[in-house]
Parts: sequence; C-alpha cells; structure tokens
Amino acid sequence: MDIMDRVKKIIMTPAIEWQVIKDENLTIADMFKQYAVILAIIPAAAGFIGRTMIGMSVWGVSTRVSFFDGLAWAIMSYVMSLGGIFILGYIIDALAPTFGCQKDLNASMKTAVFSMTAGWLAGIFSLIPALSILGIVGLYTFYLYYIGLRELKNVPPDKLVGYYVVTLVIGLVVFLVMGILVAAFTAGSYSGSYSGSW
Repeated sequence: MDIMDRVKKIIMTPAIEWQVIKDENLTIADMFKQYAVILAIIPAAAGFIGRTMIGMSVWGVSTRVSFFDGLAWAIMSYVMSLGGIFILGYIIDALAPTFGCQKDLNASMKTAVFSMTAGWLAGIFSLIPALSILGIVGLYTFYLYYIGLRELKNVPPDKLVGYYVVTLVIGLVVFLVMGILVAAFTAGSYSGSYSGSW
C-alpha cells in the first residue's frame, strides 16, 4: 500500500477509494502497521513540538510544558489514539447485526482505521497551538466514516443513518474517555485539545 497515494485518494475521491479498500486483502495488523501507526504520529509529534517548543499565549501569559511532560503527553496521546481506533472497529462490528448487516471484523476495522485519515492530518495544526482551532478541518473524518460504513458494511439504506449515528456517538464517547485518560496521566501539561481523536 502506498500511504501517500491512499491519503490523497481517500481525501479527494473517498467513494472510489473505499471500493478499492473494500477489495484489498489487508489484515488488521497490516492496517495498523502500514497506515495507522504512521499517520497517528502526526498529531502526537505536532502536539509535542507545539507544547514544548512553541507554547501558547493566553491573555499575554506564555505557557510551555517541559520536555518530559510534553513527551509523556505525546506518547499517551499516540497510544490512546490507536487504542481508540481498535476499540471503535470492534464496536462497529458488534453492532452490525443490530442494523441489518453482517459481522465482518476486517471490514469494520478498515472503516475505523481509514476514516481517521482527515483527523490525523488535521493534527498538524497542533504544531502551532494558537492555530489548533484549524484542526476543525478534521471533521471531514465524519464524512469519510459515513461513506466507509456505507461502502464496506453493506448496511441496508433504511438503517444506515441509525448505524452511523449510534456508532459515531459511541466512538465520540470512547475518544472522550481516552482524552480524559491522557489528561489525567499527563496532569503537568497545560490543558489543550486531545489531538488524534474524533
């Protein structure tokens, strides 16, 4: 898999690329090793640099965290991002029969992993904390997720929106919990958004 080609195509022509992904013979390990573990570095590394080297100014007060606090945050953020994707894949699969489609863990994990592309790319804005609001472009992930569910899970049309909303809400809760855990374990860092999640 050419990662740059995949990123470009899933952002620019998602409906077509989801069909390519559907037909690919990828294991869950392949998806993570060849894609997720690489892209998930973007928000973690950018957030680390932004927090430790650039810092943030709030009402005239400049704040930066120590190297070790920033490193702890980056590692936890990275691990939790990957863990959240893994959990989401299982949630998508577990709920499949409820919404009239077959359980297929591989397709469910493809949906979870590749739909995160926009969110991971948007994590680059954490490089300059003052610009992190621009990470809102990562919301394109929600659209990618919708198309991925439709194309990979073969959901009956009348149940697609319900499947999408229920799994999306559960996914958001999972990532919220992950963000709280990151904040709890890296309490020395100034508060900021948890990069790399929905």
